[in-house]
Amino acid sequence: MTNETPPFERQQTVYKTDPQFQLDSHSYQTQYVDIYFLRLAQLKPIVEAAGSERWDGMEIAGEGVRRVERVLDVRQGELCWVAGTVYMEMPLKPNVLEDISKDHFISAPPSRQKYRDFQKDEIMLEDESGRIRLIGTTITHETLVTGCVIAVMGTETASGEFEVVDIIFPELPPQPERPLPSSTTTNKRYIGLISGLSITGSLHESIETHLLVEYLLGETGGPADISKSSSISRLIIAGNSLADPHLHAPEDAVAAATTTASAARSKGKKYGYDAAAYNPKPTTTLDTLLSDLCTSISVTLMPGENDPANASLPQQKMHPTMFPQTKFYTGSTFIPSTNPCACEIDGVRFLGTGGQTIDDIFKYVDGDDRLDMMEKTLRWRHVAPTAPDTLWCYPFQEVDQFIVDTCPHIYFVGNQPEFGTRLAVGANDQVVRLITVPKFAETGELVLIDLDTLEPEVICFKSKSVAIA
Repeated sequence: MTNETPPFERQQTVYKTDPQFQLDSHSYQTQYVDIYFLRLAQLKPIVEAAGSERWDGMEIAGEGVRRVERVLDVRQGELCWVAGTVYMEMPLKPNVLEDISKDHFISAPPSRQKYRDFQKDEIMLEDESGRIRLIGTTITHETLVTGCVIAVMGTETASGEFEVVDIIFPELPPQPERPLPSSTTTNKRYIGLISGLSITGSLHESIETHLLVEYLLGETGGPADISKSSSISRLIIAGNSLADPHLHAPEDAVAAATTTASAARSKGKKYGYDAAAYNPKPTTTLDTLLSDLCTSISVTLMPGENDPANASLPQQKMHPTMFPQTKFYTGSTFIPSTNPCACEIDGVRFLGTGGQTIDDIFKYVDGDDRLDMMEKTLRWRHVAPTAPDTLWCYPFQEVDQFIVDTCPHIYFVGNQPEFGTRLAVGANDQVVRLITVPKFAETGELVLIDLDTLEPEVICFKSKSVAIA
C-alpha cells in the first residue's frame, strides 16, 4: 500500500480593489502647478489643526506664539507659526524645462545617485502668496523633499529667513479596524509579494523563476511545502515583470534592430507591426507564466518602470489583451492593477508601489534607509510627494490622488535593493507593517505576509554557486 499525499485546497480570500489611483482621463491640458494648490488645500487644514493644538497659548521666553495665515504675513522678530508646501532648491536636481529649452541634440547626462548637497541646497516653504527660506538645525536635520506639506514654528531673522524651532507633519491618517483572526479555524492565510521578475523571453529563463512557479502551483517540495503553498491565496506582482530591453538584449540584436528600423524610417512612415522595433518574446513568456499561475492562484499584476504601461504615475492597468492566454482569467484569478495600488484582502488594507516613488525620494535625502523613507511618506500622508517635481505624473484637476486618506495595514514598495520590514506606529494607535520587496531576478526572494499577524517571512529560490578548488 503506497502512502499518497492528501490533496490540499487553496485558501480563498475576499479581494476588493480600491479605485483611488484609477484615472478617468489622461489629459495634459492643465497646469502642473494646480497639483500643489490641490495638495495644500487638502493637507493644510490637517497640519493647521495639529499646529493649533500644539502651539496655541505657548510662550517662549515670555513671548507668545501666534498663527499667521500666509507665508508673506510672517514678520521679523515675531514668534509665529505657518503652514505651507516644502520646496527644495537643489542645484544638482534635474530641471526638465531647462533641458527642453536648451534643445541641444546631445546625449543626456547620466542620472545622479543623489541630488543632495548640504553646502548649496536651500529649503523653502511656499503657499499661494509666496515663499520663505527655512533655516536652523531643526529643519536641516529633518528628512524633507519637495512637495510635502508641513507647519513650522519660529521667527524671521534680520536677513529675511525663517529660523525653525519646531515642525509638524500631517502624520498617519485614520486607520480602519483590522478584523480579528477567526477562532474556528487554524488554517494560515498568506499573501505573496514579489517584484522585479525581469522576464527576458530567453529560452534559458532563470531557474529561480521556474522554481517559483512550481512552488506556487504546489508541484515541488514535500507535504509541508505544498501545504504552505496552498495557504497562499493571492500573489501580488509589484512591477517590473519584464526586463529592461536595453540592458538585457544582446548587442548584435540591438544593432540589427536599430539598423533595420533606421532603414524602414528612411523609406517613409510605416504603420502596423514592426518586428525590428518590437520583441514580443518577453511579453509572451510572461503571459505563459501568468496563465499557468492563474489556474491555481489569484494574481494581482501591477505595472512598473520597465513594463508596457504609461510612464507617468499613477500607472494604469496593463490591458488584459496584452496577455492572450491570461486574459480569460480576468475578473476571477487575474486582476490587473494600477501603480500605486490600493486594495483590501479579507479586511486587511494594502497600499503599495512599484518602487519609483521611494527611488526618487532616495535621491533627495542623506542616507539609504528606505523603510524610513516609506514611513515618512505615511507621516506626510502622501505616497508620491516628489511628483511632479522630479517624478513624472499626470496633472490632476480636482484632487491630488496620491494623498493617503486611509491608513493601510500593509505598505509595500517593490523593486528595492533588499528585503526589509518594520512597524510604523501612529499617535492614534495606527500600526502599519512596512515592507521593501526586493528584485526577484537578483535575489530570488518571495515575501509572504500572514494576514492574521501581519508578520512577513521570506522564501528564497536563489541557486547558490559552488566554487571548485
